[in-house]
Amino acid sequence: MTPDLGPDPADAPPLRWGILAAGGIARKFAADVPAHTASSVVAVGSRSAERAEAFAEANGVGRAHGSYEELVADPEVEAVYVASPHSEHRDHALLAIEAGKHVLVEKSFTRNAAEAREVLDAARERGVFAMEAMWSRFLPHMAALRDVIGSGAIGDVVTLVASHGQAIAHVPRMAQPELAGGALLDLGIYPVAFAFDILGEPRSVHATGQLTEAGVDATLAITFGYEAAVAQLSTTMLARTHNVAEIAGTAGRITAEATFFAPGAFTVHPHEGEPWRVAPEVVGGFQYQAAEVARRVHAGELESPLRSWAEIIGTQTAMDSIRRQVGVVFPGE
Repeated sequence: MTPDLGPDPADAPPLRWGILAAGGIARKFAADVPAHTASSVVAVGSRSAERAEAFAEANGVGRAHGSYEELVADPEVEAVYVASPHSEHRDHALLAIEAGKHVLVEKSFTRNAAEAREVLDAARERGVFAMEAMWSRFLPHMAALRDVIGSGAIGDVVTLVASHGQAIAHVPRMAQPELAGGALLDLGIYPVAFAFDILGEPRSVHATGQLTEAGVDATLAITFGYEAAVAQLSTTMLARTHNVAEIAGTAGRITAEATFFAPGAFTVHPHEGEPWRVAPEVVGGFQYQAAEVARRVHAGELESPLRSWAEIIGTQTAMDSIRRQVGVVFPGE
């Protein structure tokens, strides 16, 4: 079969973006969106005017604001990409929503499910679009993977295995509870969201792991239970793992190559017949989620069915359970 790769981001209507927080991930957004969509990044905001100006100059952004309040008040900004640390997502999303801006909030959406509900309730009340920036959900190979599974090519899914590990424990924000550090919200959310994508919300969540001296999760092993399937997930910030995923069904299996949540490829291994590979060519990657926001905003919709509000809350609820089971609590929770 020739699987569906999803819509071309270049075909999406235009949207004028502002970037909140001028960090590394914001640079990728600033590069990918204007290069591959009809949308533009018109402004950036930082707590430091000098940092905002340096980012704007380096990334071709027209206006720099020395505060987040100035950014969300900018009349040229239609949507805000929230790229601050996890601990600040709730406050910064609410700031943009109160200003009447649509929001794309970097994963994880918030620290916990209660904060996620608060943000989404505010978006509903204000009538603006809101979504988590789970970029992998919108990539061509993921659209193709869902299409292949939906076609019955591997039968009924029985098991899913996915891991994400990076040796980044030395990065300051990863180690700090006050910044909602740890492996789960930064790295583990990818395999967790992958399981939600393929199998939906689990019936049961079991977790074990090791914590750092500061009390954030360093390594986790997670099992999701479903009516007729099991997902085995793992994450660590102490070592780089293979970062692959496998989905096994009653008629075959799919192996998603490293890094499974980034633009990449997968191979279908049917029980009968020869293996076949799907490898879409992708330059960039963040443009696909930005294009989805633009399409939904222009259609007058408040959420995307590909990363719905119910799923965002479900994912945060599962991660709350994981953290409870291993004993991770962030300041202020």
